[in-house]
Amino acid sequence: MTFSARRLSVLAALWAVLAGCGAPPPAAGPTDRHPGAAPSAQASPRTGAAASRRTPPTMAPGPNGLTPVFERRVADTGAAAAEKTVALTFDADMTADQGPRAARGERFDNPALIATLRRLEVDATVFMTGRWAEEYPDQARSIGTDPRFEIANHSYSHHAFRSPCYGLPTLSRQEMAADVDRAFAALRATGARNVVPYFRFPGGCYDDAALRALAPARVTAVQWDVVSGDAFATDADAVAEQVLDGVRPGSVVVLHCTLSAAPVTEQAVRRIVPELRARGYRFVKVSELMAAG
Repeated sequence: MTFSARRLSVLAALWAVLAGCGAPPPAAGPTDRHPGAAPSAQASPRTGAAASRRTPPTMAPGPNGLTPVFERRVADTGAAAAEKTVALTFDADMTADQGPRAARGERFDNPALIATLRRLEVDATVFMTGRWAEEYPDQARSIGTDPRFEIANHSYSHHAFRSPCYGLPTLSRQEMAADVDRAFAALRATGARNVVPYFRFPGGCYDDAALRALAPARVTAVQWDVVSGDAFATDADAVAEQVLDGVRPGSVVVLHCTLSAAPVTEQAVRRIVPELRARGYRFVKVSELMAAG
């Protein structure tokens, strides 16, 4: 090997190490992307397939410009249909008025759950409210800089976008897009980098009026096809059974990352993950599931 070749090899290895340690990407130039988007291929010095993989996929707007909704990847026939992928998603809920409860010791976070996902090497998407990110900025930054995870938008204060919705306070149509933008700003303020342009409606409640009101935010709404039932559950095995019974190739599973409201989720995940892997499933983030579809 010539000196020049050896030097190039060393530089390439050094870059790989830095990238693996979470070194920030090169600074992006001005773009017109939406608030939650990752650096675009155009803003990066890389080109081709590597650059496109870094850009989270989104869906085209629906009829009359409605915000698109993704629930599950439905593959065509052939090899893609046989691929067993599943996205575990975790809602990190917190409202603007729950700060005093957190100050008194109530846990709206769940560090043990995130640690278990890391230990089991599970890729996942966390739908985070802006208020949660403000309450736990170090955790939000840790999740949002770990390549195993991506952070999506779950509103700022977990107010409903349609009424009635499980007793949640309701936003006016005029407030909806601004609420999503405020949440993205709170996520970015923590230093999280793996923020994707996806939004989950609090309580899963929406209608066409809400989809129309959210159009300026330029997000893809992400729902689910498998309800874990972990909210306020006390039986981890029952949660695990519900997930295991419902998962199909391309499923999106909704779980929670709020210890006080979902105390057995981490225990359930410790059973769900190995059993689905034994069935041949691979865990992916929503962005990968959406790209495959």
